[in-house]
Amino acid sequence: MTAIRVLVVDDSAIVRKLVTDVLAADPEIEICGTAPNGKVALSRVEEYGPDILTMDIEMPLMDGIETVRALRKAGHRMPIIMFSTLTERGASATLDALAAGASDYVTKPSNTGSLAASMKEVGAALVPRVKALVGRRRAFSPGALSQQPGKSAAVRLRTEPPPHPVRALLIGSSTGGPEALSRVFSAFATPLPVPVLMVQHMPPVFTKQLAQRLDKLGPTRVKEAVGGELLEPGHAYIAPGDHHLVLHRVAQGFATELNSDPPVNYSRPSVDVMFRSAVKAYGGQLLAVVLTGMGADGRTGCDDVVTAGGTVYVQDEASSVVWGMPGAVASAGLAHRVLPIGEVAGAIQRRLASSPTGGAVWR
Repeated sequence: MTAIRVLVVDDSAIVRKLVTDVLAADPEIEICGTAPNGKVALSRVEEYGPDILTMDIEMPLMDGIETVRALRKAGHRMPIIMFSTLTERGASATLDALAAGASDYVTKPSNTGSLAASMKEVGAALVPRVKALVGRRRAFSPGALSQQPGKSAAVRLRTEPPPHPVRALLIGSSTGGPEALSRVFSAFATPLPVPVLMVQHMPPVFTKQLAQRLDKLGPTRVKEAVGGELLEPGHAYIAPGDHHLVLHRVAQGFATELNSDPPVNYSRPSVDVMFRSAVKAYGGQLLAVVLTGMGADGRTGCDDVVTAGGTVYVQDEASSVVWGMPGAVASAGLAHRVLPIGEVAGAIQRRLASSPTGGAVWR
């Protein structure tokens, strides 16, 4: 296979050197060029034709967000991975970049530790994303064997169970998730008649920013869980970065609980942890939805949901940034429906409306 050609864009010569060294060490990746700011990057994209870009956010002359917008406006569809700082300002800027059309992000290493440790940290986060994002793009490029919208490879759909009571909606997502969630929550016409529990693979600070943005998009109230919230219909609770989200019984029903147990599927929060906890609380009276993301987090949890009698929907391959998580569920024969992202909100609302209780929650 042809090596993946990367253009590295960052105003710091030190960071450019770090990123290029990390990526060039992988035999499947080559650095086709670098740029110190977005203005230079635009010309070098035309000159070098990279498969993917890594992009700093704060740069002189033209910052990363402006550059992403300019590239997308010019018709360039290659993946773009943003480099972000682990701060509230960095989180907000990263979500702006994703909304502008960036594909994913990695956080910059802290200033503590050795160069070798920084390189290892960047490599572990960046290399798999580069390969996953470019691999997905090549699979859907002109002349490649691709799927039609709404169709996905290696799917074994289950027969959807008859309408059954649904007491909670579960959502899991990762790479590409913030924009997928934005599309879903902005499309809900009315507050959902059940509580929503969500895991989006993100670090601390980022999840709070995401919750605040989703809360403004539609009638469902969205917040970052802090632990101890009593689940309420029409409210959504997103797991905070670096904490698993689980449920525990209280006198009034079920409440959120956070813990710092070891990562599952290399993730904390983990979709599997949250899904399994919800099954223990509600049995099969659940609708689980797995959206775009790398890896297979959510597959085991969906197995538990299906075994208990619940319903599982996943996002389709064509509309996913990376069809890892939803693809793992669908390929395991655990999905009742495979849906383009534009149809997910409607399918959720129809399924909840078809519940024998109309989606109403009881304790």
